[in-house]
Amino acid sequence: MWSWIAALLAGILSAHLAQRLWFPYFWKDALFLTRVIRYGARLEIYKRTSRVVTVVDRFVQQAQRIPDKAFLIYEGVTYTYGELEERSNRVARVFKDAVKKGDTVALLMSNEPDFLSVWFGLCKLGCAVAFLNTNIRSRSLLHCFRCCGAELLVVGADLLETLEDILPSLQQDGITVWCMRRDSPRPGVHSLLDQMQKASREPVPAERRSVRCLRTPTLYIFTSGTTGLPKAAVITHLQALKAAGGFWVYGATGSDVIYTPLPLYHSAASLVGIGGTIELGATCVLKKKFSASQFWHDCRKHNVTIFQYIGELCRYLCNQPMVENEKDHRVHMGVGNGLRQDVWREFLRRFGDIRMCEIYGSTEGNLCFMNHIGKIGAVGRSNFFYKLIFKYDLVKYDLVREEPVRDHSGFCQHVQKGETGLLLSKICSQSPFFGYAGSKQLTEKKILRDVFVKGDAYFNTGDLMAEDEDDFICFRDRVGDTFRWKGENVATTEVTEILGLVDFIQEANVYGVQVPGNEGRAGMAAVIVRPECRFDGKKLFSHVLRELPSYARPLFIRLQESLEMTSTFKQQKFSLVESGFDPCSISEPLFFLDYTEKSYIPLTSSIYDSIVSGQKKLS
Repeated sequence: MWSWIAALLAGILSAHLAQRLWFPYFWKDALFLTRVIRYGARLEIYKRTSRVVTVVDRFVQQAQRIPDKAFLIYEGVTYTYGELEERSNRVARVFKDAVKKGDTVALLMSNEPDFLSVWFGLCKLGCAVAFLNTNIRSRSLLHCFRCCGAELLVVGADLLETLEDILPSLQQDGITVWCMRRDSPRPGVHSLLDQMQKASREPVPAERRSVRCLRTPTLYIFTSGTTGLPKAAVITHLQALKAAGGFWVYGATGSDVIYTPLPLYHSAASLVGIGGTIELGATCVLKKKFSASQFWHDCRKHNVTIFQYIGELCRYLCNQPMVENEKDHRVHMGVGNGLRQDVWREFLRRFGDIRMCEIYGSTEGNLCFMNHIGKIGAVGRSNFFYKLIFKYDLVKYDLVREEPVRDHSGFCQHVQKGETGLLLSKICSQSPFFGYAGSKQLTEKKILRDVFVKGDAYFNTGDLMAEDEDDFICFRDRVGDTFRWKGENVATTEVTEILGLVDFIQEANVYGVQVPGNEGRAGMAAVIVRPECRFDGKKLFSHVLRELPSYARPLFIRLQESLEMTSTFKQQKFSLVESGFDPCSISEPLFFLDYTEKSYIPLTSSIYDSIVSGQKKLS
């Protein structure tokens, strides 16, 4: 018997060692997938029984369960679940007869508690709500109204003046405008706060908001693309519920305090942040606008345990002057996307062992990756079982023709492990793509058809990705951001990270510019020099010579005091690309990579003329 027990223990030990050696992430993957499947099963029940519990339904449930718990903390004031529930009921009462179930109402408000009151109140009436980007103006705003079909607008008191140019057009189009004020500021604009004060706090009948199909639109969120007019991504209850499960899947609980400094009109803050807070029954600290200097003060003051980030937010925090006790806080998790490797490492070094949880997915997309392991540089993780649930592929992409490579039969070609390819996600009943409101043409442009077999359809993410041998997914670049020079592909993300290692460079934005007489685009970087430093052309020359292949080295450097960003902290490249490298039209200092001088030297008009004329050959 003892020999049998010894053999069993030896077998268990061998299996454990084999698992640690060949399947090191097995248990973490299993736990994560278990949570994903549990949450997905709930959505499947909704689908099969036609009894959908929406995000707003969950909010009402939480308000009944924990009415006195802090739901929102804003500018030092605490709002409980019960208080926000009653305030949203008042909004619903005001608009009960002004809108009908299925109508679309536009919301133009900054981050504030009443953003949620209006959002939830309108949803309680069965309306879809269009979140308008607070940075867009005139023509773009009118475009947003027309593509989502809104006939009513609620605007924050601080944003009313942004409508001044288009108010006559809105009224001419029959759009009713309400402002978050106690009195009417101008003819044709209704005041809302006084009407809310008069309205009953009793809920409207639940039947008014009831939904029988997960694919019913609940929101329209406008993508903040770098060019063109905004596109209204259709957000259904299915997508809203999926996003609301993000914190829970990562292991967050109702005792967590979540810090959201991102704009609520963006899906990260509204769907993941607010939706996730509601799902947990947690507390959200809402910031009107992100402030790097106030970030850690806020976290300590409110005992924040989880924060949301996007784009360059973490870099801004790392660029703050070092102070004592930077690791003195309760933050244990950050959830977001767009965290570069160099910033990731510096952030952990500065601020402690915080679990950074990357989520990959576009607002309108039908695919999501989550880096639950926390591997630096990965946006997500896959495995055999994940691929059974979510159908995605990486295919070869031609950067010159700007289209996927197809074989002699007209089908796309898979890339090898570790090779960069265009990420595509199969459109099917499990992963539908709902497209954009008001434009079938824009929706169709995001779909690739006949990808692997005749009749199939895939969502084109527009992202170049790679999957390594351990099944970690790494972001390489956006299609259009990667450019070709000297017959080679240059990934701007990688070059940006290399430049970020130079001690005097605070931020860098890499892009390609056209040079007459040359194929492709030459590398150029807009750079911010750290306040206490000066630009050192020789040091930068040595660095790029050592760290980058010749074709990837930026030939031109443009010094700037600040980099242009989108409202969601993503770097803008379009205007930089358009302005080129002409010192006569650019007032900021420009530098040129000179191999003879072994330095980046000032780009003068004479050097520019010699480059454009072809007298000076570019390496």
